[in-house]
Amino acid sequence: MLVLTCSTRPGALGPSVAQWFTDTVGPDTAELVPVALADLDLPFLDEEEHPSTGVYRQEHTRRWSAMVDAADGFVVVTPEYNYGMPAALKNALDYLSREWAWKPIGFVSYGHTSAGTRAVQHAKQVVTTLRMVPLGATVAIRIGTPADPARDAAAVGLLDELVRLAHALRPMRRESSAGPLPGSRTTRLTADDAADVTVLQRCCWVDEALQNDTLDIPALHESVDEVRAWLPDWTTTGLWIGGRLVGMVRTRRTGTDWHIGRLAVTPDLRGRGVGRWLLHTAESAADPDCTRILLSTGAKSHRNIALYQREGYVTRTPPGSGAVLHLAKSIPAGSGA
Repeated sequence: MLVLTCSTRPGALGPSVAQWFTDTVGPDTAELVPVALADLDLPFLDEEEHPSTGVYRQEHTRRWSAMVDAADGFVVVTPEYNYGMPAALKNALDYLSREWAWKPIGFVSYGHTSAGTRAVQHAKQVVTTLRMVPLGATVAIRIGTPADPARDAAAVGLLDELVRLAHALRPMRRESSAGPLPGSRTTRLTADDAADVTVLQRCCWVDEALQNDTLDIPALHESVDEVRAWLPDWTTTGLWIGGRLVGMVRTRRTGTDWHIGRLAVTPDLRGRGVGRWLLHTAESAADPDCTRILLSTGAKSHRNIALYQREGYVTRTPPGSGAVLHLAKSIPAGSGA
């Protein structure tokens, strides 16, 4: 859960209020990650494309997108400025779209006469448009009043409701679409899917190890925690049939290169075009200004190599030069993938 401190004024009360909240609720109910909007260096929205496209050209937008995408819910610590929320909060909300959807958001407000409640009402109009779900529970602090047990209890109650609602909304956050096989669907994989990804990797990379006569394959040894650590850094598409993860592929951008990796299909579904379908899905997601696609496979993984060569990839390293074969495919200018 992200705890967002929204005031950017030097000497503002926001950091103290956020610290009080995290100290009061403690670490046992949920993992709380404090984020000060002042530290994000988000200028006024400077992306050419609408946030709903998910096409982000600015590095600060990509960093913010990754943070929000990885979070299950939010606590907003906000003052009230002229009957409304701070401009920094509105701007941070406007940068993104899909990343906010179907996530709960709670408010800790502070101020004088209204204790910041008018800022909360203003913010709720915006967050519901982003398909977020504001809590009924709130904490409103009137500046100058002493701390009391009721205020602490309200903070604990807010976090409890946030956690319950985050779990209840989880199925709606798993955006899905039809896959290539009857009854299959795709979702973007998150840290919550780490255990399923670990099982799939160990199932799929055994053959890779046998073909290449090596056990030195990261995907074969990664723990659940190690998988959970890299999932937020990649956009990973998972293919499901029922409750079983049967395929996946991950992508991310570095400069003008589009990297594709961890393309996996369970052994019982190979030979049915699933790998090619996942590859095309990964290619089609490449950012418009990328100029080439990069991927790797074992130097003796002849079936994989044949697939990639049929799809237009050429080797970047000559055969026999190492245990891993690196391949590339150029993207024509202006065509995307």
